[in-house]
Parts: sequence; C-alpha cells; structure tokens
Amino acid sequence: MTANARPAVILLSGGLDSATVLAVARRDGFRCHALTIAYGQRHAAELEAARRVAVSLGAVEQRVIELDLRAFGGSALTTDIPVPQDRSPETMSADIPITYVPARNTVFLSLALAWAEVLGSFDIYMGVNAIDYSGYPDCRPEFIAAFEQLARLATKAGVENKGRFYIHAPLIQLSKADIIRLGVLLGIDYGLTHSCYDPTADGAACGRCDSCVLRRAGFEAAGIPDPTCYGRPA
Repeated sequence: MTANARPAVILLSGGLDSATVLAVARRDGFRCHALTIAYGQRHAAELEAARRVAVSLGAVEQRVIELDLRAFGGSALTTDIPVPQDRSPETMSADIPITYVPARNTVFLSLALAWAEVLGSFDIYMGVNAIDYSGYPDCRPEFIAAFEQLARLATKAGVENKGRFYIHAPLIQLSKADIIRLGVLLGIDYGLTHSCYDPTADGAACGRCDSCVLRRAGFEAAGIPDPTCYGRPA
C-alpha cells in the first residue's frame, strides 16, 4: 500500500467473510479503514476477533460503533430466541432464517457511507454472500446495486459529482470453499476469526449453528484444515 493510496471503508465483523474482504481491499491497494458495529449481538466474541483481524491485516485504523439493535429484537441474534442448530444447507436456504437481523446491512452500510464521506472515500467493502447462504434479503446483488444508487443520491459528495460511490462485494458469488481458498492465498490466519452465532461462555464456536455448519463444510470442501476452536461436538 502506497502513501497516496485511496481510502476505503471496510465493514469488519470479525468473521471469515469480512476478514477476507479486508484482505481483498488491501490487495486492491486501498488504505483500509475498518468499521465494526457492536449492535447488541449475542455473539459478541466476534468483536474481539474483529480487533485481531484489523491488526493482523494492517488496517490503518478500526472504529467500533455501538448501536443496540436489541431495542427492536426480531432476530435470534438480538433476542433470547434459540439459535437453530444442526440444519442442512437445503433447510437453511428454504426461507429467511430467524438469525436474519431486520435491516442490519442497510444500517451498517449507512454508517459506512457516513464515514466514507468524511474520509473523502467512494469505496465501501462488505462481505455479503448470496451463494452458500441465500436466505438473507440484504445479501443479494439487487440490494447492493440499490444501495449504491441511494449513496449517489443521498450524499453531498454524490450530488456535487465529486465521485461515484461503489459498494464492493467481492465474495457475493463465491462458495464458502472459494472464499477460504482466496483468503489463504492472501495470507489470512482464519484462526483469528469468529463466525459462530451461539458461542460458549468462553467464546468457543458451538459447531452446530448455521454459520458453524457452513464454515466447517467450507474448510472441508477447500481441503484446508479448519482452525476453529469448537466448544462442544457437532
């Protein structure tokens, strides 16, 4: 990364996908500003993972915004609704799962857009994926395209034609195995990341929620050892 590299805002949750996106943005030559949202999620272990990943992958800074979406609930990640376990990929993709957090990516992208304007950046990276986990409506290409249009209409920089906002979603059409292979090529230590929806008290992955099942299957399909610490057997 050169001293005059353009800034980009990277939404960094601490999970496998967002870590890969940070590595991609760095590869693309951007000066990476990592944005992590503490939104009241039950899997807060990912916040510490985000800090580790930001340091490991050379983000020029990381900011953590506290925004308690538990005030609204409506998701197993922001209420005490049980997290689904031991589901097949077919069952996961049959409908919108209870782990969907209402409007989460819309809110997150809005915060990233605000910071991008302040930084003079027109590039936002996020790790949405529409292949291995297609149940979330705010992980689809149509959503990304719509938010790009919103960004160009709703900002001072956009109205004054100072630049064109882009929402980079480089993983959106990749399988979990392909994401992992890409990340390994980019030098990511996936042992630093955390993806579990329902971790144990000491922060270990449960091995049974949808996210753990997909993560484990991704490493198996990629032929790469899974560095995840599971707290109880799947």
